[in-house]
Order: sequence, then C-alpha cells, then structure tokens
Amino acid sequence: MTNKSLLGVFQEVDEAVAAADSLKEKGIDDFEVLSSTPYPEGVFGEKPSHHKLYVFPFIGALLGFSVAILITAGTQMAYPLVTGGKPLLALPSMFIICYEGTMLGAILFTIIGVVFESRLPRLGKLEPYDTKITEGYIGIGVTVPEDDVDKISNLFKEANATDVHVEAT
Repeated sequence: MTNKSLLGVFQEVDEAVAAADSLKEKGIDDFEVLSSTPYPEGVFGEKPSHHKLYVFPFIGALLGFSVAILITAGTQMAYPLVTGGKPLLALPSMFIICYEGTMLGAILFTIIGVVFESRLPRLGKLEPYDTKITEGYIGIGVTVPEDDVDKISNLFKEANATDVHVEAT
C-alpha cells in the first residue's frame, strides 16, 4: 500500500484549525502546517517540534578547541625552538589561538546546525505546494494511505478549503 501526500489550502485561520481538529479526531496527529505568518507553535494542534540545535555549538567548540591545541602544540613540538631556556610550549599565545579556534568551531557548527534543523535543502520527493501560502493562506499537509485520500480530501473541503492538492504519481 502506498502513501499519498495531500495539501489543504485555507484562507482563514479558523478554517485551518477546524481542519486540524478534524484530522486529530480521525486519529491523524502527524500533519504539517505551512504558513507565511509566524503563528505560535501549537495553534493548529500540531505536534511540538523538538530540535537539537543546542548540541551543534558544543560539538563545534570541542572540535575547534581540539584542532587549535593540535595545531599550536603540534607545531611547537614538530619544530622545537628553545629560546633562552623558556618552555617549549608558550601557553599565553596558545590560549589566544585556542579561544579563537573554539569560537570559530562553535560559530561554524551553529550555522550548520541551523541549516540542518531547518531541513534544508529539502531533498527527495517534494510534497504538493501552493503559491497561495506565500500570499497569506495556510496549508495543512498530511501523508495518508492511498485508500484514505478521498476521506481526507472531503474532510478538507468540509472545513472550507479553497484548494486541495494531491501528490501527483
């Protein structure tokens, strides 16, 4: 049995909320709300999204710090220049390089994390989309078994959807 993606496009928020409530009554909790307006999370009854963005800067900072230690200590150990009996590893200058490496790693991994958590780029098969969503309309996308396409399409139409798009096969 194959799954199909449907997109119901609604002009008013109340209509979209009614459609989302109807989907939840049918036992479908996994739907996506598309909107050009930043509504608070949970307005349409969708599942709260969990992100792991806070992990990326920590990993980047650890990697940046490790690389900075390897570069500074490795260079000083590979090319030992003993100057006036001073220690081979110059810690004050190493601290500066380690700080900069830590910050660079954290910043780069934060950017990578934002792109990753934003699900960009969206590879693979694209679901149905309507350009009216960029004009203020609200889209509710859902993936259901092929047998339920007519039921969900009728559910969207009963909630006063302006358009219902079904994934092309």
